[in-house]
Amino acid sequence: MSESIPKLRRPADGKEGKRPFGPFLILAVALLLLIVLYNSDQPTQDVSEDQFWYELYQGHVQDLQIEGPTRLAGTFTGADRGKPVKFRVTVPNTGDLHERVRQLSAKRLEESLGLSAFLRGVEQGELRPERGYALTVYKPVQPEQPSSREREEQRFFVDYSDSEGRHYAEVVGTDNERLNMLALSQTMQGAGAAVEPVALDLVHPLSTEETNSMLMYFLGTLGPILLFGILFWFIFMRQVRGQGQGLLSFGRSRAVLYNKEKKTGVTFEDVAGIDEAKEEVREIIEFLRNPTKFQRLGGRIPRGVLLVGPPGTGKTLLAKAIAGEAGVPFLSISGSDFVEMFVGVGASRVRDLFKQAKDSAPCIVFLDEIDAVGRKRGTGMGGGHDEREQTLNAILVEMDGFGTDEGIIVCAATNRPDVLDPALLRPGRFDRQVVIDLPDIRGREKILQVHSRKVKLGTQVDLGAVARGTPGFSGAELAALVNEAAIGAVMNDRDTVTQPDLEEARDKVLYGRQKRSRVMDPEDRKVSAFHEAGHAVVNALLPDTEPLHKVTIIPRGMMGGATMFLPERDRPIPSRKRALASLTVSFGGRVAEELFCGDITAGAASDIRQATHTARLMVTEWGMSERLGPVNYADRTGSDFLGTEIAVGRDHSEATVREIDEEVQRLLLEARERAKDLLSKNPQAVERVAQALLHFETLQGEEVHRLIEGCSLEELRKEAAAPSQTAADPAKAVTDGARPAPRSGKLPYPGTEGLSPA
Repeated sequence: MSESIPKLRRPADGKEGKRPFGPFLILAVALLLLIVLYNSDQPTQDVSEDQFWYELYQGHVQDLQIEGPTRLAGTFTGADRGKPVKFRVTVPNTGDLHERVRQLSAKRLEESLGLSAFLRGVEQGELRPERGYALTVYKPVQPEQPSSREREEQRFFVDYSDSEGRHYAEVVGTDNERLNMLALSQTMQGAGAAVEPVALDLVHPLSTEETNSMLMYFLGTLGPILLFGILFWFIFMRQVRGQGQGLLSFGRSRAVLYNKEKKTGVTFEDVAGIDEAKEEVREIIEFLRNPTKFQRLGGRIPRGVLLVGPPGTGKTLLAKAIAGEAGVPFLSISGSDFVEMFVGVGASRVRDLFKQAKDSAPCIVFLDEIDAVGRKRGTGMGGGHDEREQTLNAILVEMDGFGTDEGIIVCAATNRPDVLDPALLRPGRFDRQVVIDLPDIRGREKILQVHSRKVKLGTQVDLGAVARGTPGFSGAELAALVNEAAIGAVMNDRDTVTQPDLEEARDKVLYGRQKRSRVMDPEDRKVSAFHEAGHAVVNALLPDTEPLHKVTIIPRGMMGGATMFLPERDRPIPSRKRALASLTVSFGGRVAEELFCGDITAGAASDIRQATHTARLMVTEWGMSERLGPVNYADRTGSDFLGTEIAVGRDHSEATVREIDEEVQRLLLEARERAKDLLSKNPQAVERVAQALLHFETLQGEEVHRLIEGCSLEELRKEAAAPSQTAADPAKAVTDGARPAPRSGKLPYPGTEGLSPA
């Protein structure tokens, strides 16, 4: 009978999950204070004499009070002002000043009269003007020189009476008629009314909205203090722990918890191509679900499982599937989350992580990219008190120390197992190391099936062919391939993803996007065509090479052209025959340039680099040199305590290094001579393939073989469209990417009789 899975326990302080009330209270009080300040009475402001008269003539002065012979106070108001503004002004005392000010302040600007209407009303006797005020407003041309001024506006205010009573109004010009001050003055004098000219100098334009000075004073003085207090609360005070190892909670673990309520959405059905790894972790999940089944025979639960493999092979995806399948809590955290700017934080977070795990046991703890904190220790750079080493020590103690509890399984993932500390890898900590390698052809087909579930595939799509043409692809690259194919199908307005879409996506992932818009010089196209034709012909003439799939001179990525192969099967162990054949094919392009173009170019740089790398591996690591024998001469990189990443050294003499260089050079020169011999004996084949590339730009492997056998350029695509007449003959049968079988144990094409298949 399986044990029930315990629920997560609440910490002893009972404060887990509660939201702090303090910050919200502070924000509410601050908002209330700002509202009160904004609505409070404004302080009295001192204004200039000209501004006072300007507002007075417009009828915007209310509650005028005489505080002294030359001191006046009141309130500015108006339709364009949000709220009244208190003012105080000092004006010169000129006899009837107070009476004049009282009369003007009692006036209210009731209406506006058009100039034509006002003049017509006076002439007809309907309006009786009593007094006019011709207001001229000046502003300085240069603010620092008030004496240099120019007229900004003219306004005319008038006291008049009509049948309804007395009024105070502003005479304004209409759209078709400007304000004529001379006509107004003459009309007023003719009616027996006086006109008082008034000139005002406004150094600063009047503001239509006065600011709340008390609010601005508060924001300028107490505002920063209040803001700092709020920030201090959110950044520091809410980090205070009720109990623990320090004042602040930097030592709290940042692990993400997955359980029955919160899931990753990934199960074992979404993981393909790594069946053995899935079986390994299935055992662990089964142990957690039913421990008595194993304990009945004395079995012990594994302490840890280390997932090792190249990038993109599905280590993190497998961990997500474990979280989705496991019926126990799953704590996930990255190795970089342990290291922080404060000393001791990493070790504190490790202890807190395992404390959470013990509270949730039985559970699984997943450490992604553990090499960030699990590198080899030593007394090199950083010393013995390195923060990363202290974090590693805490992990070692928690995984297998005196206080280790049962029911916690640590699952970790890394693509650098060579730099991990040996104490971390020993049994008792990581009992199992699950190697997740690149998928084989069956695994790639299953991965493609998983990623194409949500993609509408055409009826003619063959995922097996795509899997066969993607050797060395990881699961992440296959996912990108399917996604690129779907995007390409959408861009081409197709309803489903077709086989050409998948092949184009594969080529895009491998080599980059086609650059059909690039304008190439005819001479460059010719050199590129002969270069790729050399690769293709040498590959077709030699045995022990991968079948030719496609040849193109359309630039892709950083390449001016490409010769693509379609392996018949995965070959994880290279043989000497295939390595020598690969060297010869690599030099086919350079030799073709030399023989048929009269010069060589830098287009063979990547071919030479790849050939040199292969030849050096043959000599130093694979033991394929008869001169040096089966001895490993590879350089030893790194040191034991720095994690094999800085120092470089070797365990052989300078004389051996010279012999290695000579042997590598010999292999490369012999491969070049073999390629030159093959192409010089088959010039017509190279010419036909190159001309076909110049004409069609892209050739399939089947078309290349037909051209080598003597097919003309005119009949090439016609024969490809017609049914094959040679399918019954194994020596002449050509399929996409497959080469005809050799005749009588010799190479299949003319000019190769002197060469053995070996």
